[in-house]
Amino acid sequence: MAGIIGHGALCPCCGAEQVLPRRGFLAAAVGVAAALAVPPALAQASTRRLKVRRQVTLDSFDGVYWRDGRYDRDALRQLDFVFRDLSAAETTPMDPRLFDLMAAVAQAVDSDEAYEVISGYRTPETNARNAGRSRRVSAVSLHMSGMAADCRLPDRISMQMARRAADLQLGGVGLYRRDGFVHLDCGPVRRW
Repeated sequence: MAGIIGHGALCPCCGAEQVLPRRGFLAAAVGVAAALAVPPALAQASTRRLKVRRQVTLDSFDGVYWRDGRYDRDALRQLDFVFRDLSAAETTPMDPRLFDLMAAVAQAVDSDEAYEVISGYRTPETNARNAGRSRRVSAVSLHMSGMAADCRLPDRISMQMARRAADLQLGGVGLYRRDGFVHLDCGPVRRW
């Protein structure tokens, strides 16, 4: 399997070898397989682009985050900043598969608009506070792992976006019709 070296794995962002314990080896193998599970149109592209704008701060990213078979570290850092936890003013490395999912959804619904990001990364404290206020927030949310975003495409209806995202079978999709946004994550395939 590409990327696996002995008990180490190559980082998908920079290609540096990461030493993994025996248990981590299997997890890395599964992770590499999942990372390869992108729609054919994205997998064949020489670049992957994403347009995002943070709803509250208006921080944005519009550019290529993957080229020549690798994620661009500088682009990922910029995206991490846009997706940061605003309440805690904390940034974490987001899972780049989330960006692949978002790019695939935008392509599937034929949108060239920037995503409006409502929520990206959440610290455990922010998530616990949100879960205490609303039963719609999971206490074990993938937002805390940098694997999820609540977002919308301004030129598309949230129902259409959720249906096309679910059709891709690349992760979790939640439709929040009343609030007009969709939850996307690169975790297990499921929908609500």
